[in-house]
Amino acid sequence: DVQLQASGGGLVQAGGSLRLSCAVSGLTFGNSAIAWFRQAPGKEREGVACIVSDNDGTVYSDSVKGRFTIASDNAKNTVYLQMNSLKSEDTAVYYCAAVRRVINSAWHLAHLYNYWGQGTLVTVSS
Repeated sequence: DVQLQASGGGLVQAGGSLRLSCAVSGLTFGNSAIAWFRQAPGKEREGVACIVSDNDGTVYSDSVKGRFTIASDNAKNTVYLQMNSLKSEDTAVYYCAAVRRVINSAWHLAHLYNYWGQGTLVTVSS
């Protein structure tokens, strides 16, 4: 049974940093794609970052490139999202998601992911 548990959200001032964690069980990282999505009120769920392949290839949305970093700790079965230089428009509920296959250019499509964490709220005050 695959389970994902996201944590680390909170309130931060613009320009600050947060690190989100996604604890994963029941899934082998090497054969899976693991991503972070976010959803702001009234908006569609948006792909933020993804570890797309066994060689730890990573991809990012244009809106967070250069500010956010996704990384995995295989020993801890945890995926992190380090968020720096936060902006008010980064305010959203953040979800981690996983699927048991490699995803490349389609990584941002939420419907391709089978497993989802419960979400953690990030609020950036301006």
